[in-house]
Amino acid sequence: MTAMVTKPAPDFSAQALVAGEFKTIKLSDYRGKYVVLFFYPLDFTFVCPTELVAFSDQLDEFRKRNCEVLGVSVDSVFSHLAWTNTPRKEGGLGKIGYPIIADLNKSIARSYGVLLEEPGIALRGLFLIDKDGVLRHALVNDLPLGRSVGEAVRTLDALQHFEQNGEVCPANWSKGDIAMKPDPVGSKQYFEAVNK
Repeated sequence: MTAMVTKPAPDFSAQALVAGEFKTIKLSDYRGKYVVLFFYPLDFTFVCPTELVAFSDQLDEFRKRNCEVLGVSVDSVFSHLAWTNTPRKEGGLGKIGYPIIADLNKSIARSYGVLLEEPGIALRGLFLIDKDGVLRHALVNDLPLGRSVGEAVRTLDALQHFEQNGEVCPANWSKGDIAMKPDPVGSKQYFEAVNK
């Protein structure tokens, strides 16, 4: 099964580095929470540590929103451990507050449609999964293009706003901005407010 927005996110069970220990985790263990699942190409590379550190630095923002972050690459848990034991000033990660999953057989990356088969590495995929395990957002970047953690938080805010209020979130919407009712009459209130 390949991941598709509006469908259940493909479940998996895999070894991960969690707070310096090796543990088996399952995506289904996170039901009842939102999940940001992101893939990166390889440990000990260049753009990747900037992303993993940025997600870790913003982890409190995700957790305030009942969301957990999971990182995935095709490297082993031993490589993940070595990378977290490397100082940030040397391109390492230092302490990371979320699990880093080892996808050695590449089945997780393949099921989310981000595996580049020939080199055997994942593209920079980011997936937002809701509390019921449904995939609600997918973004895939090519290898040289780092992601915006702020945009991941904004997208999570938009999903939660929709779930709580039934309003859809227009372009460039941020938490606290007005949204719109998804109907011809209600949407006019939004358009009148922003086009004065």
